[in-house]
Amino acid sequence: MTGLVINCIVGSGIFGLPGELNRLLGRASPIAMIAAGLLMASIMAPAAEVASQFSEPGGAYLYARKVFGRFVGLQIGWFSLLSCVAAAAAIANLFVVYLAGELPSAGRGLMRALVLLAFVGIPASVNHFGVSKGATLSSILVISKILPLGIIIMLGLARFSGRLQMIHIAEIVAPGWGAWLNALLLLMFAYQGFEYAIIPGGEVDNPRRTLPFSLAVGLAVVVTIYTLLQFVTVATVGTSTSARSVADTASALIGPAGGILTTIAVLMSTGGANSSLMLDSPRLMFSLAAEGEFPKPLARLHPRFRTPSVAIWCFAALVWLLAVSGGFFWLLAVTAAASMVMYISICAALIQLRRTQPQADALRVRLGPVLSGIGIFMSLVLIARLELSQALLMGVTVLIAAANWWLARTTAAVRSLKPDGTT
Repeated sequence: MTGLVINCIVGSGIFGLPGELNRLLGRASPIAMIAAGLLMASIMAPAAEVASQFSEPGGAYLYARKVFGRFVGLQIGWFSLLSCVAAAAAIANLFVVYLAGELPSAGRGLMRALVLLAFVGIPASVNHFGVSKGATLSSILVISKILPLGIIIMLGLARFSGRLQMIHIAEIVAPGWGAWLNALLLLMFAYQGFEYAIIPGGEVDNPRRTLPFSLAVGLAVVVTIYTLLQFVTVATVGTSTSARSVADTASALIGPAGGILTTIAVLMSTGGANSSLMLDSPRLMFSLAAEGEFPKPLARLHPRFRTPSVAIWCFAALVWLLAVSGGFFWLLAVTAAASMVMYISICAALIQLRRTQPQADALRVRLGPVLSGIGIFMSLVLIARLELSQALLMGVTVLIAAANWWLARTTAAVRSLKPDGTT
């Protein structure tokens, strides 16, 4: 379970974040990795308690629907979908950023759109032809996102361990609160993913012990990796704001081959992450359609391959459109904000479940309501940092979810009428 938590959190996004953190915070950027980890801990702990009270899969959507009803559940379902679409689009943009470092034409105009189309379309096609093929593709070379980071960290520490320079308080406070909050917003993307690991919480052996241990150890490992990587990046290339700062760091430590190897690792890592999202996320659309929440065609299975082909291609089209229209950091902020809406619902569910089911046979996190309050407050603060265009996309999602709820409720009411007009 600990390995699953680590694997779900550590994704390809960390390859694109160090340069932006340097731009926002300078040499104080490694501290942001620790601060974001502590913030995520205040959300992960309540999530472990809530997950231990449900045996069926569904994650945040399931918790919200069971605790707060269909309307809130649909809101969370739509934000879960937005998070998946925006994450896949952000990953696609990171792929283009690193590919353009070796093939500049791939990052411009029509060629960029075609590269994104291929990046999204290939895993969609694979998943169209069968879940086993999609699962195999998503599992290929998973270690490619861990091994390069470990090598860079070890080489960097070996080179700079004897020349450490303390970060002064002035460097920490100089960027201002705005820069720190923007950095935390982006880092929530890097630390998200644990929610996928706890979805089968009710099926875990001894969840009262296993879940808190796995989440705590898993988060500690991830915070260590992220903090050391950011430190080595700053120590090696300074406060470079390059979108390829990890590759630049590898080049400085290893030579030209280091940058090429890192680029290959990023391309494979983004491909694997995109393949996983293309495997899992359309099935969220399929499940919502099967429950009568989404249009029925999304619940159709391919007659031969028995895959939700309509949902797969609809999801792929949404990812491509968002990837073409938005940049990496713009999409990162949208993904993080959508995920934090899910986190708010999970924290609120803990508070409500403590009130309505105080004697439930479930994990009880010490200071759970307090941690939930901290998680809700900080999530709201970070969501408030969104740009206008990002906030509008979030608002549109709320309106679509509300319309979806009204339509689903009206349709269900019509179907429940008897021929004489009674229910």
